[in-house]
Amino acid sequence: MRSFLALPLPPGVTRPLAALVAGLPFARPVPPENMHLTLAFLGERREAEVVAAHEAIATLDAQALPIALCGLDVFGGRHPAGLHIGVADPAPLVALHRRVLARLNGAGVILPRERYTPHVTLLRFRAPLPEPDTARLVRFMAERGGIALPPFIATRMVLFRSFLGAGPPRYDELAHYDLHSSDFNNSG
Repeated sequence: MRSFLALPLPPGVTRPLAALVAGLPFARPVPPENMHLTLAFLGERREAEVVAAHEAIATLDAQALPIALCGLDVFGGRHPAGLHIGVADPAPLVALHRRVLARLNGAGVILPRERYTPHVTLLRFRAPLPEPDTARLVRFMAERGGIALPPFIATRMVLFRSFLGAGPPRYDELAHYDLHSSDFNNSG
């Protein structure tokens, strides 16, 4: 079972992101309902491991997080594979990611050690990107790369099952975990 743990994005965030990248004919846009911030990619796991991951995360006491998305970038180096938007202050997400990994490791769900950079994938490119499309991407990045969205509060984590096939992946929610309110939710 292919699965991952993520923070879903509210429609008030996904709509402007989808509008931002609409009309780029050389890329496959991520459908707004699939946009998320991954905390841990479990990959292909036996059902028992996914159940163990769920049980470990279900007892994690974590606070709701303010998140501001900003700045476009590509991943894939010289041969871009996709376009994503970053996070203004990644430190709280990195800390939550570490806590999630510790819980998963404690439950016997060991993930490979990889650098964690919080982001939301917006587009995927066909590889390799032809030169005319690379030039379009460079212009798009110059015009819109400095985007900054208003912050939102992430109030839950979701354990998703991912189905790959023709077209975009399908994500089914297996479980969700509420993130607790903190003082910034009650101020002003």
